[in-house]
Amino acid sequence: MQHDDLAKAWARAISATAYVPLSPAELEALLRELLDLLPKDPETVARRLVEAHVVGPESLRRTIDLLLPVFGPELLANLSSCYAFAMRQDAFDQQEQIKLALLASKRHAERTLKVSEARFREVFTSSALGIAITDFSGICVEANDTLAEIVGHGSLVGRSLFDFFHPADAQHLHLAYRKVREGLVDRFREQRKLIRHDGEPVWVYLAGSLLHDADGVPAHHVTMIEDISELHLLQKNLDHQLLHDLLTGLSNRQRFVTQLEKLHLRGPITLYHLDLDSFAVVNNGLGHDAGDKLLREVARRLNNVVPAGAVLARIGGDEFAIVSPAGNVPEMVALIQEELTEPTFVDGHGIALSASIGVVDRPALGTPIPELLRAANSALREAKARGKRQWALYDAHADALRRDHHSLAAAMPGAVESGELEIAYEPVLNLATRSPLGLHARLRWGTLHHAQTLALAEETGLSLPIGQWLLREACRYAAEHPDAPMLHVTLSALQSRDEDLVGHVKRTLDETGLPPSRLRVALNIGSVVAGDDNVQVLADSGIATGLDGFRGGYDHLELLAELPVRAVLVRAPVPAPDSVLHKAIRDMVTAVHALGAKVVVDDVASAADADWWAAAGADAACLRAV
Repeated sequence: MQHDDLAKAWARAISATAYVPLSPAELEALLRELLDLLPKDPETVARRLVEAHVVGPESLRRTIDLLLPVFGPELLANLSSCYAFAMRQDAFDQQEQIKLALLASKRHAERTLKVSEARFREVFTSSALGIAITDFSGICVEANDTLAEIVGHGSLVGRSLFDFFHPADAQHLHLAYRKVREGLVDRFREQRKLIRHDGEPVWVYLAGSLLHDADGVPAHHVTMIEDISELHLLQKNLDHQLLHDLLTGLSNRQRFVTQLEKLHLRGPITLYHLDLDSFAVVNNGLGHDAGDKLLREVARRLNNVVPAGAVLARIGGDEFAIVSPAGNVPEMVALIQEELTEPTFVDGHGIALSASIGVVDRPALGTPIPELLRAANSALREAKARGKRQWALYDAHADALRRDHHSLAAAMPGAVESGELEIAYEPVLNLATRSPLGLHARLRWGTLHHAQTLALAEETGLSLPIGQWLLREACRYAAEHPDAPMLHVTLSALQSRDEDLVGHVKRTLDETGLPPSRLRVALNIGSVVAGDDNVQVLADSGIATGLDGFRGGYDHLELLAELPVRAVLVRAPVPAPDSVLHKAIRDMVTAVHALGAKVVVDDVASAADADWWAAAGADAACLRAV
């Protein structure tokens, strides 16, 4: 968000929380200036906010809520502290004015007797601050009702103010009063705790100074006390909310990163990244309220197993992280799984969980914290790929391969936009006569072959537009070469289950002028098994269909018996001469023929492989381009 927009949003947020004696334009200009100043000098920003009377009960909270996503928790925590200090300074300035008024009233009272005494009493008794005038031993000569309310006691006259000091602060405060009495300092200001008459603590600001008599001789101490318990609690709550997860009370991601950095500097560590298995089932089946209850229970149980010196945090929806001094990883993982597996009852339902866990064990000292977190996430993905209740150690080599793969996937949209993808036409041969039957349109991207390119397209969600482009360009090529044999096009899984596939194929044939009889479309068999009916509709439209990825299992053979499929596309290496797969493949070919379909072998690498498949009874082969 630009600073102009952020300043406007800030002005709207705080304008209803306090009376600010500025026009909207003046307020926005002030806040725009403070936004530029905040990263460098939060103390000045806080002071100027207080000077502008942005001091309503909700002013600070709304400011934190708005600026937290932009400036981060540490800077905003600093701003909160400076704001509280500025509020205190403002209160003390007011206190100073009151004290001066008291002094003036007292002197005037000594000169003008009853009139001045009445004025002094009015200020003294009506002040919102607690005020005590004590002798040098701490005995109250005078104290107003506000102070009596703060300490929860009746009349304080004759009582020692020092009796209400917290034991941990008493020695320090005695020293502060002595310095004032001896003229070493003019006054002191302290944030301290008092102990009420009922034993409860109360946070206050104390301002202490000397009170002189009419001749200018030090005669008493005057102490002004402001009850800041609510402000202290607000600041404490804000600090806690900035660093803790509101649902579970655990450290949040920001605090975890800080603690991870500290532990990493001290010595060898182990970092665990946990993701609850099938947690979505709980949320979707029992509701988010049940899911929240379960997350709180998971947090409690994980707390039971983390070792001393470890830090546990919730860093995502159902993701947790643990950093601990390096230890026995398998033992720790077993403890976690055992603790989570014990069923817990949520809204009457007994629920047991497990977790997938990625582990970074004893990383090199000096490894950047973002890299540690990324490594743990990489290990977690590896664990999740193995199934439920699995764990995996970070493998730098495997991670590098995955990063290369993801880099390619991320670059694919740009490659499509810049026209880097190409179409190669591989021959389809009759295995009995070795005569050409058609051309197979295949994708190419640099050194990546069709299957690799299509897999990346599936990951990025581009397989549908890329597949449509491939079909359109291949049909145009075939239409421009009427002597070319039948065109074979293999569709991706996403394209195979596209609800508009049939319409797109028909439009493509109409636009390019290619007859339907010259096109054979192979659909992904997984999509067809899932219940897609594009095969039947294409066949009814006169377009020959095949099934790509045929493996010969019962489900595939049953599907072949039910659908008007003319061919199956098989992709398998030639088995070793002594392998039992020889007979299994021949039996599969026989079964396919019995169901009225042809067997086309994809990606045949050599003439010898073609001979083997011909001997096994296959009908055709797509030869791999060199």
